[in-house]
Amino acid sequence: MSNQREQFRSRLGFILAAAGSAVGIGNLVGFPVNAAKSGGAAFLLIYAAFVVFICLPVMMAEMSLGRHTQRNPLGAYKAVAGDKSPWRFGGWLALITPFMIAVFYQVLTVWLLGYFIGAVSGNLEAMADPGYFGEFINSYGVFIYLVILTVLVGIILNSGVQKGIERLAKVLMPSLFVMLLLLTIFVLTLPNAFVGVKYYLVPDFSKINLEVVNLALSQAFFSLSLGMGILITYGSYVSRRESISSGAKMVAAVDTSVAFFAGLLILPAIFVFNPETNTDELSSSSVSLVFSFLPKIFLSLQTLVGYVGASLFASAFFLLVFFAALTSQVSILQVPISAFQDELKYSRFKSVLALGASAALLVLASTVSFGMVSFFTEFVEYAGQTKSFFDVVIDIFYETILPLNGLIVCLFVIYRWRRNNLNQEMSVGDEDFDTSFTKSYVNLALGTFVPVILLFVFISTVLLKFFGVSII
Repeated sequence: MSNQREQFRSRLGFILAAAGSAVGIGNLVGFPVNAAKSGGAAFLLIYAAFVVFICLPVMMAEMSLGRHTQRNPLGAYKAVAGDKSPWRFGGWLALITPFMIAVFYQVLTVWLLGYFIGAVSGNLEAMADPGYFGEFINSYGVFIYLVILTVLVGIILNSGVQKGIERLAKVLMPSLFVMLLLLTIFVLTLPNAFVGVKYYLVPDFSKINLEVVNLALSQAFFSLSLGMGILITYGSYVSRRESISSGAKMVAAVDTSVAFFAGLLILPAIFVFNPETNTDELSSSSVSLVFSFLPKIFLSLQTLVGYVGASLFASAFFLLVFFAALTSQVSILQVPISAFQDELKYSRFKSVLALGASAALLVLASTVSFGMVSFFTEFVEYAGQTKSFFDVVIDIFYETILPLNGLIVCLFVIYRWRRNNLNQEMSVGDEDFDTSFTKSYVNLALGTFVPVILLFVFISTVLLKFFGVSII
């Protein structure tokens, strides 16, 4: 175990970096719309319960494993179980998953950069046109934005954990919070805004069913970056003076707060645009909402604040979501970067170059999956639907593999690493942990019902995504 491993400079830096990995497009757009469609405050309560009782134990397990081994996911599994153990499969899966998620997330972040630049340049009216998004993602200009983003991400990653990731998080995350708060306050002052607040915060328990419960768990699990290897990797950079338990709770609180306040921004904004909006008709696709629906809302604000004011509002929103996507992308890519450094002993610069070379063709394949190249646009067919290469990456690695990774982590920590070792690591930097309720609950949850729930989510997702069979 190397004593030279870089660490986060401060507890705040770790919390902001981990929160940056968790806060993304799903938090800022997908979460509030899913809540509005699924019972409002009733959905929020279920979501919060899953965060506390299901997700937090998994977070603590991943972070503890990372700090104990001081390695990336693959190295962590190998350090505990040995080089020839079948548990290495879990390590490889937790390494490949973030790599592939980063492939499609790079494309989304490129789109956000393009829309931010479009809004700043006064192109809001064109962006609100129904055909603009399709034309934009199939234009050659998207490759220019791809190069710009790739260089930017490469510079950040090459700067290291403290000077790159932690510094980025300390600047962008507070900026994101301030922008979110200011935009929310502005929207709440507009006519009809509180119609959206009502849809969001008034509970409707009649809409709660097994499908909604599964949606809430999936949203909570994905939102907190579980199963991506990020928290194992970030845990390896956490000082042994810090409490894993309190750090995990703070990250969960920040992530959930951003999602909650995003609801106070998105839903009122939708109803300002159209007070007669039926939330059941809103697309649950974050991509559709961000790039097709919301520009229309922003353009409609010109009747209140003028075209320049509407363009400024749109610019601020797309910058907000771009910040969230950028911090998530950097966090995701740090996982394979750490693996190149730990397993192959590459320098950070060489690791960044190796990662870029490895991902380049996959990113390009995803970028041209929307009509530019028919082979990647109509890549495969399953569950009665034709899927692009971009769709396949999301369905396999984002929708399906994450709960499986979470399941493997739970089983590995409890039945291979053992409870005693987990408790010992959790006690480091937290002298009260041994006598806390958190210890008892984490041990119970990870060894009993959490793996069962994650297994159910994995099986139901496989059946639905790839065979069109719903079991709920």
